[in-house]
Amino acid sequence: MDARLERIYSAADCLREFLGDRQPEIGIVLGSGLGKLADQIKDPLVIPYKEIPGFPVSTAIGHKGNFIVGKLGGKCVIAMQGRIHYYEGYGMDLVVLPVRVMISMGIRKLFVSNAAGGVNYDLHVGDLMVIKDHINLLPNPLIGPNLDKLGPRSPDMTRPYDPALIKLAEAVAADQGVVLKKGVYVGGTGPSYETPAEYKYFRLIGGDAVGMSTVPEVIAARHAGVPVFGISVITNEAHDDYAEDYVNDGHDVVVAADAAADRMTALIREMIERL
Repeated sequence: MDARLERIYSAADCLREFLGDRQPEIGIVLGSGLGKLADQIKDPLVIPYKEIPGFPVSTAIGHKGNFIVGKLGGKCVIAMQGRIHYYEGYGMDLVVLPVRVMISMGIRKLFVSNAAGGVNYDLHVGDLMVIKDHINLLPNPLIGPNLDKLGPRSPDMTRPYDPALIKLAEAVAADQGVVLKKGVYVGGTGPSYETPAEYKYFRLIGGDAVGMSTVPEVIAARHAGVPVFGISVITNEAHDDYAEDYVNDGHDVVVAADAAADRMTALIREMIERL
């Protein structure tokens, strides 16, 4: 068996031992400073990544590094309280390992969130942006021999973010009185923040927000045929007209994400309830 499959199946078997008779239906990936949603999960079972054999450990600011399994919106969910980033030095197989493990355990839909810089001038700190498409500037996680048991060699990416889930988000947001923006997410390697010239470039090629994650996870999920909903919390205005003393700071990003997390949490919780 391919070593990548062995790692996926071994980690999934380990998680099943922790879970007992719990069967997650929905997978959730929580980005920088967005762990508040995990606090809404009822009857939570917390499984640190370090307890799972062969599993990478999240080292990024604002990422606790746990799986949390429990009830949200009346359904059994498994949430990643912190993701794995390419910039941490992990290969793409490990970056997407958690998502592939959740898929192996039977999730039917994947919700991904992130903290992102607003490249579009209409995006401001605290805005919620539903991801309608992405531009990938990271290595593709499907490079190398295809894992035929997971999906086809060249999966279709015409609709990487599920149109039905986007419509559901818009309906829920309207009922909650929450303003949603929609846009294209640009996924880069990091860990350095982008230069003003790069922000201008991203805007010119059609990007609305930029970050250092999410896209590999979405590609892995779509490879396996799992529908995805993606949302960005805009934590800084990634424009190219900064004041001379402006500095991007990771801790400020986490603080800004935390301030918007309640609205994102309420949105995702009700979306799951309506599924």
